[in-house]
Amino acid sequence: MQANTFKRAFCAGAVIFAALSPFAVQAEEKKTFDIAWTIYAGWMPWQYADESGIMKKWADKYGIEVNITQINDYVESINQYTAGQFDGVVATSMDALSIPAAGGVDTTALIVGDYSNGNDGLVMKDSADLTSLKGQQIHLVELSVSHYLLAQALDSVGMSERDVQVVNTSDADLVAAFSTDDVRNVVTWNPLLDEVAAMRGAHKAFDSSQVPGHIKDLTIVNSETLADNPNFGKALVGAWYEVMGILESDTEEGAKARAALGQASGTDQAGYESQLKGMKMFWKPADSLAFIESDEAYHAMDSVRQFSFDHGLLGDGADSVDFVGIAMPGDKLLGSDANVKLRFDTTYMQMAADGKL
Repeated sequence: MQANTFKRAFCAGAVIFAALSPFAVQAEEKKTFDIAWTIYAGWMPWQYADESGIMKKWADKYGIEVNITQINDYVESINQYTAGQFDGVVATSMDALSIPAAGGVDTTALIVGDYSNGNDGLVMKDSADLTSLKGQQIHLVELSVSHYLLAQALDSVGMSERDVQVVNTSDADLVAAFSTDDVRNVVTWNPLLDEVAAMRGAHKAFDSSQVPGHIKDLTIVNSETLADNPNFGKALVGAWYEVMGILESDTEEGAKARAALGQASGTDQAGYESQLKGMKMFWKPADSLAFIESDEAYHAMDSVRQFSFDHGLLGDGADSVDFVGIAMPGDKLLGSDANVKLRFDTTYMQMAADGKL
């Protein structure tokens, strides 16, 4: 396992940080902004934006400064954003809902970067029959997107979590655990997924390509900060899609960028490109818009919020799945219109698509 593997997990106590204030970051006009990111293939572009000078170029264009900081612990980075120490952070859609939004921090999904399209999966030993899981133990990081994927896998064959035994296992231990005789089933993400799937007798029985759009990777920002500082949103979105254009390209510059990000994430160019293949990357803003404005994205987010409520991730005060409102594009709403805390605002991605940044 790579030492800096991205931990796509939820910390049950994370929302306590939001209790510091109804809004962790009070709206104000300012010139300096901070965003945090953690290592995962879909978020590594922020490192390239920083080190290549592309972020500075776009920030200079709008007369602001954007500091990009790598945090080694994914959950901690979202905790720090929730507490107001950062203006933006990278997160999955489930964690954006269950940590800052559920904790009362009005949050905007500024960039929809990709969704997992095979990078998360369930691996079984000596069988690929999901129905045979009944009564068996499933090792995974509890309350993470792996847990969510398991629920989807079981539902696909008319089963539920009541039919299996979930065993909470650290991502640091999953590969070693699967190599033992006692552990028969694991759910995890890449690069761990590829490691366990390559073991003798292993069968990938279900992966995220079978639930497209459900595990979305986002760059989220504080809604009030964005409202008072639209140049912040313009600079971030402009820099992101310039980097996307480079990474997608079949050029020497693109190859060098992918090699650099592979090395930075503990692999190499081939390894990084392999991880990108397990994701549906939205290389162009029009691609991001087409997805997040679709019925597919709406229903996927509805499924994510239902799982989050059923597992207590919306907080002690959540008396129903509608407790937290989620504003989707096209004036569509999931949940309470009186408590909208997660917003998929396409304004800035649309500006990028229209060439107006």
